[in-house]
Amino acid sequence: TLADKDRPKVYSDQQYLRSADEMIELFSDIPEAIENTLEIAKRCNVELTLGKNYLPAFPIPKGMTEAEYFSELSKKGLEERLEQLFDTSADDFAEIRKEYDERLQVELDVLNDMGFPGYFLIVADFIQWSKDNDIPVGPGRGSGAGSLVAYALKITDLDPLKYDLLFERFLNPERVSMPDFDIDFCMDKRDLVIDYVAQKYGREKVSQIITYGSMAAKAVVRDVGRIQGQGYGFVDRIAKLIPFEMKMTLTRAMEQEPDLKALYEEDDEVATLMDLALKLEGLTRNVGKHAGGVLISPSELVDFTPLYCEEGGGSVVSQFDKDDVEAVGLVKFDFLGLRNLTIIDWAVKTINQQREQKGEAPVRIEEIPLDDKKSFELLQEAKTTAVFQLESHGMKELIKRLHPDVFEDIIALVALYRPGPLQSGMVDDFVARKKGDQKVIYPHPDLEPILKPTYGVIVYQEQVMQIAQVLAGYSLGGADMLRRAMGKKKPEEMAKQRSIFMQGAKENNVDEKNATEIFDLMELFAEYGFNKSHSAAYALVSYQTMWLKAHYPAAFMAAVLSADMDNTEKVVTFVDDCMQLGLEIVAPDINRSEYKFISENEGNVIFGLGAIKGAGESAIAEIIKERETNGAFKSLTEMCQRVKSRKISKRILETLIKAGAFDKLGTNRRSLLEGLPDIMRIAQQQHRDEDVGQNDLFGGSAVVEQDDRLIPQLEEWEEKERLRQEKDSLGLYLTGHPVDAYQAEIAQLRSRSLKEMQEDDGRTRYQKKPITLVGLISGVNIRTTDRGKMCVITLDDKTAYYEFRIFDEKIEQFEAFLKKEELLIVEGTLNTVYQTNDIRFYVNELHDIESARQQFLSRLMLNVHKKQTSNGLLDTLDELLPMQATDQKQDKAHSQCPVFIRYETDNETVELRLAQNVCAPVSDAGIKQLKKVLGDDQVELVY
Repeated sequence: TLADKDRPKVYSDQQYLRSADEMIELFSDIPEAIENTLEIAKRCNVELTLGKNYLPAFPIPKGMTEAEYFSELSKKGLEERLEQLFDTSADDFAEIRKEYDERLQVELDVLNDMGFPGYFLIVADFIQWSKDNDIPVGPGRGSGAGSLVAYALKITDLDPLKYDLLFERFLNPERVSMPDFDIDFCMDKRDLVIDYVAQKYGREKVSQIITYGSMAAKAVVRDVGRIQGQGYGFVDRIAKLIPFEMKMTLTRAMEQEPDLKALYEEDDEVATLMDLALKLEGLTRNVGKHAGGVLISPSELVDFTPLYCEEGGGSVVSQFDKDDVEAVGLVKFDFLGLRNLTIIDWAVKTINQQREQKGEAPVRIEEIPLDDKKSFELLQEAKTTAVFQLESHGMKELIKRLHPDVFEDIIALVALYRPGPLQSGMVDDFVARKKGDQKVIYPHPDLEPILKPTYGVIVYQEQVMQIAQVLAGYSLGGADMLRRAMGKKKPEEMAKQRSIFMQGAKENNVDEKNATEIFDLMELFAEYGFNKSHSAAYALVSYQTMWLKAHYPAAFMAAVLSADMDNTEKVVTFVDDCMQLGLEIVAPDINRSEYKFISENEGNVIFGLGAIKGAGESAIAEIIKERETNGAFKSLTEMCQRVKSRKISKRILETLIKAGAFDKLGTNRRSLLEGLPDIMRIAQQQHRDEDVGQNDLFGGSAVVEQDDRLIPQLEEWEEKERLRQEKDSLGLYLTGHPVDAYQAEIAQLRSRSLKEMQEDDGRTRYQKKPITLVGLISGVNIRTTDRGKMCVITLDDKTAYYEFRIFDEKIEQFEAFLKKEELLIVEGTLNTVYQTNDIRFYVNELHDIESARQQFLSRLMLNVHKKQTSNGLLDTLDELLPMQATDQKQDKAHSQCPVFIRYETDNETVELRLAQNVCAPVSDAGIKQLKKVLGDDQVELVY
């Protein structure tokens, strides 16, 4: 390796000669091997110059230097930006322009002096090409958003002066280092940009970068144990004793973990494994490809770095990793994929297609106002599912507390929602001051302009730099050095910086005690401070997704669902969010759906065929192509005849049927599934005949168009089975839900829905509050832990999902109830953890629906009208409601709760209680029979 810290040892002449003598003795039988070694060594001669950067030459107009061209483009770009931002005819524009011009000139001077114009020109070029070729580019990432030159060249899209973003945080003139733009591209089209760069500069000059995976402490133990043939349990026991910390080593693990050290000293097998693992620890285990790093060299890459070809003839990457390519002078450009840019692009295209049909002007996402009332209303309600950076449960809780109402608050949200700020208490201060519950205090009057946007709390690294500049006379470059020193916490450097700060504060007439307190405050917050440039740029993407959700929810959610259609868990979450937004989710339809989710209008989202499990993209593409070419399909039979691709397998068609894709064609799912083998057999025979040009006896093709000749007319599955098949195909219940049949009972049995329980804020929760939950079991996972057996049960009541746990004896006690797709009633205690406001649910009792009816049903009410009694109804009821002898033991399928008949005539209604020994059915089958006789609404179970 070329990094200084990893240079190979240099041996003395004496050591070298001794090793050479040993080699000669070892290879005495083939002396030519030694001679050839020397010949090879003589031919190896390479000099590497480190610390110098090499950039490809960017084409510039004749007669101009790179710096002149760079400055000209920057000034022209700023002119365009100012025309977009301000009214250039306003009286105060000259003063505004002066501030921008001065900042631009300062940055240009620094960049030209450092020799970085070429870097900016290269980046600006491929970003502009991307925008010109309909490839979405992010507004910025990292500290680069603090550069006005980058904003002028359209590398970034956020005005740095408006949001107090500092150029020195990006590029410090007092600490020369290469600029580094991390550029976000649309995930689907990122490779097109890399290909453009390869074409422009030459494929032999462009590559991505290798990454090396090393054998870390836990991994090396597991690898060695596996190779030695040790049992999994034996190796797992050792590996789990290694503490889970970044950069943990086996040596440190044995120092920190007494049990591991004891095993090593007392067990020979453990010692053998550990000794070998210690020798292998840190060695390279595998290679990969850097997520976004791309190299562009001025000449062929092999002039600077060895190359590595990925296994199987894949792409070529540098054999130096990211640190070493920079050490030899190659410049890394980061091409990162951001899924949310793809989502925004898809949504805006759908919106503009719909607006064009109405004769309306297209939406330009980069021009939306940043103070939109409707968007902030959505944000304040924490309806931020699928909103970039703001969608987690914890973030929603913070949003509810903060009640953000300006764009600066979103920037702060992105910066504050991290473990450090949350645990330090600064978030609580920020929220309290924002809401007026705590007075905003500034450590010094001169700091008000700096800290006013964050209510007196130091949130950003840039604020630390500005404080040092204002109070102690630091240059912004020097202030960046101070920020770095505070972050690294080196005592000698901190002592030096404290002295400089105090002297500067004294010269600015700042009280010594106040200056000391402010320095201590800066030092504290520097640990948690976030890069505001990065936070502001990402806040802009957050706002754009929030604006789309507020104004065009159907198009936005269709794009969101399409982006994650292969993740069933996310699809379920997003479909639920669509319903909460009042959108109609149209079930899969073979004649209406596309591969992705689409929105036909502002009120609906049509389920994408690609989200159906097992429906391959190529197969769906063939079906859609035929539909678009020759019109809608009239039946499953006709579709199989028209689509000749071998990609359309029986398994795919079964999945489409179960998902409901053929429901609109008039035949039920069960009948289609039963008739599918015959349909496919006839269709395949037809395709074979057509391929050889064979006609039937009467001169026509053997086309079978009538479904009734091939499809048996069967009664549809029961609702529960139909929905089970649907969920197997879609991963969720879409056209109904198994709990629907029990809604009247659930409303009586449960205390709250799962959604209500999870979304209550802390003020409405109680310590140790009894609560009953009811839902469908969608998952049961039993595993062994240190505490013994644990069962994780996932409950679904249509409003939300919730996981709870039971242990050991409760697992045995309630094992009969723990069946997937069965209704479960859970009695327990709800507790709120005061410090975190999290909820904890402790299980006391479980019941399935039949045992709940046995225990809690207070009466069964049957509604009967006089007109129904003439058809032998009473005899039927007599069979369904058996009488029990007084000495007979009660069976589990019936309850002794009172049974009433509400008898209605045209003029009056009377309630009759049947004999006390009449048994009420409690099984689903028994209730279903009663409903079949009387009607669904005529059977009431009262708890």
